[in-house]
Amino acid sequence: MSTQSESSLIEFFSDKFNPLDLPQLAELLRARELLGAFITLFHGNEEQVLVRLLVLREIGARGHEPRWSPQQLQAHFAYVDQVKLDTVLRRLRENGLLQWDADESLYQIAETGRVALAALSTLLAFADEDAELGYLTAQAAGQQQMGKVSNESLQHLLARLKELHRYFDDALESQSEYQIRKAQGRLESVWRWVQKGTTLTHELMADEQYDRRTLDAVQAIHEVQSRLLRLTGVFQRRLNQLQAQRVHLGESGLTSSDIGEWLRGASQAALAGLASGMLCYPPQLAFITPDEMVDMAEFELVERERAVAEAYAMPEKKSAPAIGAPEAERLFAAEALHGFLAKVVAPTALHEGIVADSYVETAYRLSLLSLIGDAEAAVEDSVVGDIVKLPLRLVTDGTVVALDHPEVAHISRGELRPSDGE
Repeated sequence: MSTQSESSLIEFFSDKFNPLDLPQLAELLRARELLGAFITLFHGNEEQVLVRLLVLREIGARGHEPRWSPQQLQAHFAYVDQVKLDTVLRRLRENGLLQWDADESLYQIAETGRVALAALSTLLAFADEDAELGYLTAQAAGQQQMGKVSNESLQHLLARLKELHRYFDDALESQSEYQIRKAQGRLESVWRWVQKGTTLTHELMADEQYDRRTLDAVQAIHEVQSRLLRLTGVFQRRLNQLQAQRVHLGESGLTSSDIGEWLRGASQAALAGLASGMLCYPPQLAFITPDEMVDMAEFELVERERAVAEAYAMPEKKSAPAIGAPEAERLFAAEALHGFLAKVVAPTALHEGIVADSYVETAYRLSLLSLIGDAEAAVEDSVVGDIVKLPLRLVTDGTVVALDHPEVAHISRGELRPSDGE
């Protein structure tokens, strides 16, 4: 990476941060030669990009004789302006997509140009609806055949599958026959890619070379694909339900669905012509000002309902809820701790009186000790409040004491001291 490029790149990042230390950027920098090929192809306006791609694809399409003389290029691209063609060839050559053999005076596609054409060819093969799913599935399958699928490719495939599943769910929730039929056709168009993806996930899960993160992504893809495969029956059942709900218009043989389909196909001008003379407008009450209308609406819609909803009777008596077993255990533990702490008149080691028969009760006692001296907790009228009000202080030094106890191996070293005992 040149010093000038590095300086320009640093301007996009925060101060005191070196972009070369960013792992995500390091991978892009390693492939900057290939990225430069795409920058060359797609830099400029749409017309310039299309002409560059046209010229490069035509040059690369002659596999039996990959080298071209300038005369052959001029003859082949006779339909392109000569000045524009020379500009395109010079740009491709200067940026490393074309190679010029000065000894033999011949052009040929460079290695980076060949890679760019291969990627473009794969993308154009999926230039139809749901091309993204087909392209991503084919990319993952190709990587698997080459030896290893990248986690990034799997994440892109997973995201696209979830987007499709959300689209199909929204169509089913709409209860619209038109939306459901449209989504059903969309599902049929992606069906073969979902099946190929299912085969791919089975092969990946059987391969032992992948780490846990990659296998988790494969498992997530498999689950979404399974849900997509189950949607075929769901669509058909929903359409059957809507079929039973169709409204037949007299004895004409037409249904509400037929009318809806016809209206969707009609132009705006035709619909406006049908509505002409069929709409009527309510009279406009010019003698009532908007302020009075708002006041009246507020009373009718809010105040009247609020007065009806207000209840002035006292609530009925209800028995206090019975205390549960966990609450009872904590109450007994707190009372036992209060009984012990009330007898402390001299500094006492923490582990001598706090450790109970179980870890749970010991931890609960320690949590209550942390409240000693808390002014907010002292307001509570309960045994916890009584513990907080005791004239004690908890002093610890940050070390621990090893215990011979079946459930508590160590406990913080500390003392319980009377507040006036120092």
